[in-house]
Amino acid sequence: MRRIENAVLSLSLLSLVGALSAAPVQAQTIDRPHTNVALKNGETVEVNSIYLIGANCRSLTTATPEVEILDGPPGVTAAIKPAMITPRAFGCAKPVSGGKLYFSAKEIDDYSHSTMVVRFTYKTREGDRKRSHHYNVTLFP
Repeated sequence: MRRIENAVLSLSLLSLVGALSAAPVQAQTIDRPHTNVALKNGETVEVNSIYLIGANCRSLTTATPEVEILDGPPGVTAAIKPAMITPRAFGCAKPVSGGKLYFSAKEIDDYSHSTMVVRFTYKTREGDRKRSHHYNVTLFP
């Protein structure tokens, strides 16, 4: 009786190992989804809320974050206006200091679609922290 139980257990484990080894393998990557933005000539749109918080839901910044465009279509500008942001995605209930990101389009003559790379600079007590983000921007005349 003991041999039968051992044989069943061995076969079960062997079939489990076989099934797991046939499963597809996925590499661990950082997935940063791109945000899609559509702009018409002369238009300004609010794109995102920008903030930096610690584990205790308190702002780590000492000033309003700054933005610079590293790559993008001509005629598009980015700016951050100071604002109080409630980071509900992290389970925080109280607003923290941060800003709203705005994109503006001027002098757009032709339809185009491109990727825009912006870098945010957060001023903290420990020094500047820089983070970048990609946006898919579609421009309409």
